[in-house]
Amino acid sequence: MPDKTTGLYFALFNEIAIIEQLSRAMFEARLPKGLMVSHFSVLNHLVRVGDGATPLKLARAFQQPKTTMTHTLAGLERHGYVRMEPNPKDKRSKQVFITKEGRVFREDAIGLLAPDVARIAAIFPPAQAEALLPGLQALREEMDGLRD
Repeated sequence: MPDKTTGLYFALFNEIAIIEQLSRAMFEARLPKGLMVSHFSVLNHLVRVGDGATPLKLARAFQQPKTTMTHTLAGLERHGYVRMEPNPKDKRSKQVFITKEGRVFREDAIGLLAPDVARIAAIFPPAQAEALLPGLQALREEMDGLRD
């Protein structure tokens, strides 16, 4: 039987996981055919932390095999949302850069969520979301630091 603290954090992580599943399904239902949240997530990451990461660095950031990331990047490249360039520091690898089209797609994809967000905001007021956000960001930052 888990102790009280373990049970508390398990319940927290369980709720976060369920919310992630529900939000992923909601988002993917709005994205154009052939694009998934994994594609959006890479673009969002590049906007948030900057261009120039290698596929391996991205795979590590997303905690997935390099082959999975390579497949995701190939899809983004086919759509013209990223471009791959030789890595000047290591000619064996490439660097990933988001294109103007990729930035536009990211913004448009966020906009596609507006009807869903409006429904959620009606039952879960923005003030509650604002109150939760700092704690969730702090938890993410601490957990991100633990994996390094």
